[in-house]
Amino acid sequence: MLLQNKVAIITGSGRGIGAATAKLFAQHGAKVVITDIDPTPANNTLDEIQKAGGTGIALKCDVTQAGDLEELVGQTVAAFGGIDILVNNAGYTWDGMAHKMTDEQWQAMLDVHLTAPFKLIQACIPYMREVAKKEKDATGVAKARKIINISSTSGTRGNVGQANYSAGKAGIIGLTKTLAKEWGAFNIQVNAVAFGYIETRLTQSETLGDSTERDGQKIKLGIPDHLRQMAMMAIPMGRAGTPEEAAGAVLFFASELSNYVSGQVLEVTGGM
Repeated sequence: MLLQNKVAIITGSGRGIGAATAKLFAQHGAKVVITDIDPTPANNTLDEIQKAGGTGIALKCDVTQAGDLEELVGQTVAAFGGIDILVNNAGYTWDGMAHKMTDEQWQAMLDVHLTAPFKLIQACIPYMREVAKKEKDATGVAKARKIINISSTSGTRGNVGQANYSAGKAGIIGLTKTLAKEWGAFNIQVNAVAFGYIETRLTQSETLGDSTERDGQKIKLGIPDHLRQMAMMAIPMGRAGTPEEAAGAVLFFASELSNYVSGQVLEVTGGM
């Protein structure tokens, strides 16, 4: 039970890596806050956790909306009294070659993958940095708290057709390293996980026709089959990772096993 009685916010946790992370955290004793822009998958994930004996709440949250972030933090503190772990996972892809990319495409990826995590971290300041400061003043030491930002190998290495996504995911690494320096004195460890090919809605075949909607515009999800095949060839393990395998890396950074690990970026790629 690596997270016994810890309170963890996991954005974008209705599906995929976020949902797997919420379930794993709950198995390890955390009180989880599940968020998704679509309340249905968030509630479904909560149902699974509760049926397995776990504890949590589910909230509809668009991380690009300041009001939703304030509501998320307020509801978390009202339900569980504080915040120990923040996982900035919510996001999607909106691919296009750089010479054809619209301003809307570019800005949307920066908003969800970089600005939204920064704004949510700021909203958590009273319940992470300031609480830790009071603990340190009172006893000389604050308990360990964790921020885990989800990046991508598109951010560490770049990827064709993802100038916008890659820029956002590279930016979150810079934010991670800076915050580790600024908040290390308060015993808050800040790390990032950069995922490679994990089987989710974002990496499934585009022929399945899945999509997400933003401001009334339908954005296609998935990638062409020939690119999926090329990706597999680059992975020494010969397969994509599962969301459950991805969640294991996040659990390490959320647990006290990582209490002296901060400012790091862990690539989870099957050896790619």
